[in-house]
Amino acid sequence: MARASLPQSVEKIEEVRIDTDILIIGAGNAGCFAAIEAKRLNPDLKVTLMEKAHIDRSGCLAGGMDAINTYIKKDRTIEDFVRWSRSQAGGLIREDLTISMAEVLNKPIEEWEEWGMPIKYEEDGDEYKTRGKWDITISGSEMKVILAEKTRQTGCEIINRVVATNYLMEGNKVIGAIGFGVRDGKVYSIRAKATIIATGGAAGLYKPYQNDGNDSHHQLWYAPFNVGTGFAIGIRQGAEMTTFEMRWCATRTKDFNGPIDTISVGYKTPMINCKGEQILKTRYAHLGGDAAPRYIRANAPMDEWREGRGPCYVDTTHMTSDQIHDMKYDYLNERPSYVLFLASRAQDLKKEPIEIYGSDPYIVGGHTASGYWVDVKRATTLPGLYACGDVAGGTPNKFVGGCAAEGLLSARAAVEYVASVEQGNLNEEQIAKEKDRIFAPGFRNISVGDGVKPREMEERLQRLMDEYAGGVHQFFRMNKEGLEYALHNLKTLKDQVKYLVATDLHELMDAHEVIDRLDVAQVLVHHLMYREETRWAGWQTRADFPEKNDQKFDCFVNSRYNPETGDVEMFTRPYEQIISGDRLKA
Repeated sequence: MARASLPQSVEKIEEVRIDTDILIIGAGNAGCFAAIEAKRLNPDLKVTLMEKAHIDRSGCLAGGMDAINTYIKKDRTIEDFVRWSRSQAGGLIREDLTISMAEVLNKPIEEWEEWGMPIKYEEDGDEYKTRGKWDITISGSEMKVILAEKTRQTGCEIINRVVATNYLMEGNKVIGAIGFGVRDGKVYSIRAKATIIATGGAAGLYKPYQNDGNDSHHQLWYAPFNVGTGFAIGIRQGAEMTTFEMRWCATRTKDFNGPIDTISVGYKTPMINCKGEQILKTRYAHLGGDAAPRYIRANAPMDEWREGRGPCYVDTTHMTSDQIHDMKYDYLNERPSYVLFLASRAQDLKKEPIEIYGSDPYIVGGHTASGYWVDVKRATTLPGLYACGDVAGGTPNKFVGGCAAEGLLSARAAVEYVASVEQGNLNEEQIAKEKDRIFAPGFRNISVGDGVKPREMEERLQRLMDEYAGGVHQFFRMNKEGLEYALHNLKTLKDQVKYLVATDLHELMDAHEVIDRLDVAQVLVHHLMYREETRWAGWQTRADFPEKNDQKFDCFVNSRYNPETGDVEMFTRPYEQIISGDRLKA
């Protein structure tokens, strides 16, 4: 369909005002479970979801999944889970958050099955079929559609295709959010007693290795429409953020950027280099071999390339024909285009292994500890605002099940909160100012030829981050001087936002996605520069500080943007160990 046109003038922009009890920004996995739980706890509450896409196919689960990576089985305990997650993250997690999440981890997964999502069982029929230590296998191609339908059944109000641009504030308190319709061009001001941010993480900060400067700028592993807006609107209001420097850089299929866990974990195919050596078993045995922490496994093929032993592969040549058939069937539940990719290459996996490479880095709180600093109820440092899923920090390795569990936890806290507060007072000056900011790229007095298109600024941002802030083309390595260069040029790019132009509503959305990425990238680089050590090789490799420094940095690195000065203030918070044992061992 044709893209929607911009309004003819600022004066002709239609405004929509909505009052609600709980506003949930983002109707993905975590957001939907938050909505369902809120209505379950109090059916009389008005719960509103504000979604940039359409709830049926939004968020990271839009294309489906073939596994749930976190489920506590009968023979395991919450303490086991914490120790495993802690070891996988190099010993740095919020144990209080991980425990509270684990306490409700299984509930949303089992409910999903009740609502119609197929989960595979072991041959005896009593237990979910396992894939790895904490994984269970599913047929999840329609899992988001199922979740969306359940959300609708609860009676929530769903506003699709509205792009959130900022929080509505009363002092330092969040009282809702404002955004614009990408199809209708209306400005939506939604006032809420409590707000839950569930927009997901940040993709597109770095140049992907497949980028050819033409059509591949969004051929990413992570959902390309998750651009860090949830982080950005919190950063701009001074919310405390944590551990952005623990980036997620994954090992992926080269030239496709598809996940390889289905092959490597599900079918136990070893990672090999061009010499045929099993990389993890021979070179990383002292770190756990195939069970080494995720950042070690993700960085291994890149180190092999850098040291002259690339290309690298997952060795499928020992798989049986039946296993190869089953593996492709599994991909139809999560990444069906991958099956077409293999077919287009006419690749016989019994004779040719699958080449792998590192992905561009992402800020994803469901995989690492990046995101809002929250308390055990998932309250952020801004009163009235709660965070869950990929946008909430401190709890790595929560993945699909954990993000859903955090949706439950944030809803429980929000329902409790709204019982004791009244609606805030809207600031008309703030709304008018934000309306002007939203539509500035569309009404700017600059010809399209003289202005900067969102795509052009995005490419500059991605190259800058890739080359100076530890992107895949630099084998994830960085140093102080490069990071300072990145900060200097990010400041220039942020100043050049005043030249951004948009010719329709979709391009206006693109413009605000770039603006949000710039705000996230600035905070990220400050985090990368502050941690003067290498704690997670690959995810955070400081070439000028190649060793770990437990004396100074066995803690959380946090930040707060100062809206008055424009400075990013950096500080630390201590680690609090609750579960006993060596933090580096499961």
